[in-house]
Amino acid sequence: MSPELISRATDGIVEDLRAWRSRPLDAVYPILYLDALFVSVRDGGQVAKRPFYLALGVQSDGTRDVLGFWASSSEGAKFWLSVLSDLKNRGVQDVLFVCADGVTGLKQAIEAAFPEAVHQTCVVHLIRSALRFVSYKDRKVVTAALREVYAAESEEAADENAL
Repeated sequence: MSPELISRATDGIVEDLRAWRSRPLDAVYPILYLDALFVSVRDGGQVAKRPFYLALGVQSDGTRDVLGFWASSSEGAKFWLSVLSDLKNRGVQDVLFVCADGVTGLKQAIEAAFPEAVHQTCVVHLIRSALRFVSYKDRKVVTAALREVYAAESEEAADENAL
């Protein structure tokens, strides 16, 4: 594909994208997932990894809705606070649980925007953090054991699986 074709295609959807990014949102989301996805972006002839912030809301009926995505030059709690403020400005009044990684200051940003929300560290991020302390040759065994714990139907079953 030529750069001109990509530019024309992009120009054709810019207005729709702006309307989608500023659409009103539901007042309450029981669960809000936050994460940054690092994407290779060409900038001035050079390729660099840039974070794209994603917010996914789970509605009361269980359906999921991509609430928005934002681009930045680096990941940090300050930018997450601006994301959460944008969600509030678009109509979100309450979030029960926020599932996200452990970026320094993110918990404070969540508390500032949604003081009653419970911050839960994402299980995937917890497992990745735990695996940093496991030798490479033991990772398959440890991840299999962790899967038994996290896939358990109850806390009692998880305790039993852990033993």
